[in-house]
Amino acid sequence: MLDTVITAKDLMLMPNIPRFVREQDNLIFSAKIDNMLEETVKGAANIKFFDALSMKDITNEILQNDASKKNFEIAKLGNTQVSWNVKIPLGLSGIVYRITAETENHSDGEEQIIPVLPNRMLVTESMPMAIRGVQSKNFNFTRFLNSHKSSSLSHHKLNLEFTANPAWYAVQALPYLIENPNECAEQVFSRFYANSLASHIANSDKKIRHVFNLWRDLPDSEALISNLEKNQDLKAVMLEETPWVMQAQNETERKRRIGLLFDVSRMSNQTNAAINKLEQMQISSGGWPWFEGMPEDIYISQYILAGMGQLNKIGVVDIENNPQLQNIVKNAIKFVDAKLVKEYKELKDLYKKMKLDMDTYSPSYLVIQYLYARSFFIETHPISKNTKEAFDFYYGQSEKFWLHKSYYMKGMLALNFKRYGNEKLANDVIKSLEEFSLQSEEMGMFWKLKSGWFWYELPIETQAILIEAFDEVANDQESVEEMQIWLLKQKQTQDWKTSTATANAIYALLLKGTDLLATENLVKIQIGNENINLADNKLFKTEPGTGYFQKAWTSSEIKPNMGNVKVEKQNKGIAWGALYWQYFEDIDKIAKSDASLDVEKALFVEQTGASGKELVPINGNRPLQVGDKVVVRLTVRTDRDIEFVHLKDLRAACFE
Repeated sequence: MLDTVITAKDLMLMPNIPRFVREQDNLIFSAKIDNMLEETVKGAANIKFFDALSMKDITNEILQNDASKKNFEIAKLGNTQVSWNVKIPLGLSGIVYRITAETENHSDGEEQIIPVLPNRMLVTESMPMAIRGVQSKNFNFTRFLNSHKSSSLSHHKLNLEFTANPAWYAVQALPYLIENPNECAEQVFSRFYANSLASHIANSDKKIRHVFNLWRDLPDSEALISNLEKNQDLKAVMLEETPWVMQAQNETERKRRIGLLFDVSRMSNQTNAAINKLEQMQISSGGWPWFEGMPEDIYISQYILAGMGQLNKIGVVDIENNPQLQNIVKNAIKFVDAKLVKEYKELKDLYKKMKLDMDTYSPSYLVIQYLYARSFFIETHPISKNTKEAFDFYYGQSEKFWLHKSYYMKGMLALNFKRYGNEKLANDVIKSLEEFSLQSEEMGMFWKLKSGWFWYELPIETQAILIEAFDEVANDQESVEEMQIWLLKQKQTQDWKTSTATANAIYALLLKGTDLLATENLVKIQIGNENINLADNKLFKTEPGTGYFQKAWTSSEIKPNMGNVKVEKQNKGIAWGALYWQYFEDIDKIAKSDASLDVEKALFVEQTGASGKELVPINGNRPLQVGDKVVVRLTVRTDRDIEFVHLKDLRAACFE
């Protein structure tokens, strides 16, 4: 025997809400009202809307000409529908709706948050600024000054930052690595890398630690957290879909975030979690996959092994006195050595079969990466007898063919030659690199590169390895300083585009230690008609021990002439910073950044025709109707081979 139990209120209100909405959406916001009584009821439904950040009532803006109150009459055991015509205004990150249905004796209601996503794209552009010695220098942000020519462009934020110590940029970039949510092996390692660096920096000087503790413990610091950040359910949506709402809203909030990064217990827990995860992902062979469940990947494995070597080299970790790290490194070395031996055997068989001379072989990118990763551990883990023949062959061939390699590979090879005992050849490589370098007052020292999608074609990573080479092989600190300027010029707002670029850039900037106690190099800055004298104005005083200064202007505070900046330096040395401009622009008005990779999106309605199912393009002749099945087609075109690709297509509003 089956019994049925129905749980219900006498009057029930059930809104039909979208998962999210977009700015300037026009939609019908509807709700179903059920009458579970044995009598007809009359009442009214009422709706209100609020800004999710400030809880300001914005009902009139959203409903426009529609009334917020709707009367209803429902027969016994019946239901009815109420609806409102809604238009989502610009400038909101989320809306709170509060809907109620009331009769004389009964009521029901609901309040929830709906994220608001933009129908335009947030674009970040930067104007780097560098000044050396006692001088005054003018900078003109041409794109910003010409922004009035676009009627659809709207300013979001203008941010000025300046510092006398380039290592501070590396500290600012650490949260990007730590907060990256992806669980691939490379980014798990990046979290370990960043937390280890953060701990090392915090413990390198008591004064540094004191500054971060002050920031972390600011009075009423909890009051500085936005409503969206407090709501963890919303955080995932906002962080993934509109990351700019999660940026610090003011200077104090940013300081508190960096202070929290250097919390001892947090760093310890995060470091342990990352290294435990990395150990768990390491396959029995000793290699790492890209993601769990995939086979081991030689590039990822050698990248992690080299990263361990870098941390050990600059004193951030002590592998020999850490059994867990020692075991991880030992297994990784076993894996990369075995792969080298296997590749060598296959190469010999191939050359023998094709009757080719082995002396004509030029080492591949992965072989050179192996030699680099292995060079960090050549003393603690010498080449075994089983690996020696393969190692000697590949290393010997790299000495023969280094001249024809890319700048990235030459940087690795110079370090390899130095560490394996051929200092003369290492210096020859450095001299060759110097001959092809470019230098300017603005950009420092750099190389003209053809950027590509492979790891050995990436400009940030290339510059970082060349900095390491000039530092270790030539001990040319003047060139290192010049090259670091270029590296910092590439920085966009809070990070260097990708986790690998960020990790490599941080390493290159911290090669000479982590002394963040900047000199008292103060500058005078004029942006538009506004003067910022860091020496005289307490409001803009630089932070103790860092020399770092930041000021932001919101959209209403931005003036057209703020693209003109004058910087006056009053003493010797180098100071640099940047003006970052964020604006919203219609997607169709943003030019492509690189035509070598193209993604095309098309929408279709699936319907049944004479020949079966067919896809009909959605356009003016075939508008969408309730109940239609929509098919999304993404077409990716590229003119070259590319490696790991992550393609994300955002959900469409009101499709659920």
